[in-house]
Amino acid sequence: MLGGAGVDSIVHVPELPLPYADSYMVPAIHMRAGQTGDFVAMGVQALGLRTHHIDLIGEDHEGDLVRALHRERGIPFTEVLQRGGTKRAVNLVGPDGRRLSLYDNSRSQDADRLPTTTVEALASVSRHAHVSLTHPCAFALPTLRTKGVTVSTDLHNWDGAEPYHEAFAYEADLVFLSTAALRDPAKTMRQIAARGRAQVVVATAGAEGAHVLVGGELSHVPTVTPPAPVVDSNGAGDAFASGYLFGWLSGESPLRCARYGAIAGAYACTVPATRTDVISRDQLLTLEADSQA
Repeated sequence: MLGGAGVDSIVHVPELPLPYADSYMVPAIHMRAGQTGDFVAMGVQALGLRTHHIDLIGEDHEGDLVRALHRERGIPFTEVLQRGGTKRAVNLVGPDGRRLSLYDNSRSQDADRLPTTTVEALASVSRHAHVSLTHPCAFALPTLRTKGVTVSTDLHNWDGAEPYHEAFAYEADLVFLSTAALRDPAKTMRQIAARGRAQVVVATAGAEGAHVLVGGELSHVPTVTPPAPVVDSNGAGDAFASGYLFGWLSGESPLRCARYGAIAGAYACTVPATRTDVISRDQLLTLEADSQA
C-alpha cells in the first residue's frame, strides 16, 4: 500500500448540506487515524493478505496516531518524513450516514518523494501494489512497473478530466472510481480502459451498486443488505476496494470480486466514523455464503 496515511476529525452535524449559521452545537468531535490508504491496508490485512504500508507522515501528534494504528493492527509501516506535517481532514457526518470530507491539501510539498530504493525493495517482495492518489505516489508508478508487480488505484470522485488523476488512471491494471462526479460513467470507464493498462475498471455508485468493465463488457453488481443498521458511509469505498482486491488476488472472477467488495462496503456502512473496524475474512466469506443460500 502506497500513500493515503493520515488523520480525520469526525464532526456529526444535524444535516447535510449544512445550512449557513454562525455556529452549531455538535456532539463530541473525535480525531482518529485512518484515511484511504490506512483503511485499504487494514482491510486487506484483515482479509488475510500480507500487507506493508509506506507513506510520508510528520513528526507530530497526528503522525503518532498513524504510527499507533499500524502497531495496533500489526501492519508494517515504512514512514518517510513529511515536513509539512501529517495529512489530515475534517469529515462532516450527517444523521443518515452521508459524509462530506474537507481535505487539508497544504501538507504536501512539490519536492516530496517516496525513496526509489525503498519502493524497489518493497516491490521486489510483493506481487501487488495499491497506490493512493496522494502526492507523491504518482512518481513511484514507473518503479512499480519495472519491478513487475500489478498495480491498482482508486480515483475516488474523479470527473474524467482532471489531469492530476491521469497518471494513476492510465498506469494501473485495476482501477476503482466513484460515479459521484461523472456525467457518463460508462464513457469514462471505457476511456480508462482504452487509454491505459487497466484490465478491469470498477465504478462504485453507492446505493445503486457498482459497474464492472472487463474485456469491453459492462456489468452491474447490486448492493447487498448490510448486516446491521447503516450509521456511516465513511470508508465504504476503501472497504469495497479491499474486498475486491482479496478476490482478485485469490484468482476469483471479476463479478465475484465485486460481490466481495459490495459485502465489505456494506459492512463498513455499519461502523461509526469514530471507529476503524473492518470486515474479517471469516465474516466476509460467511456473509457471501449466506447471501447465496
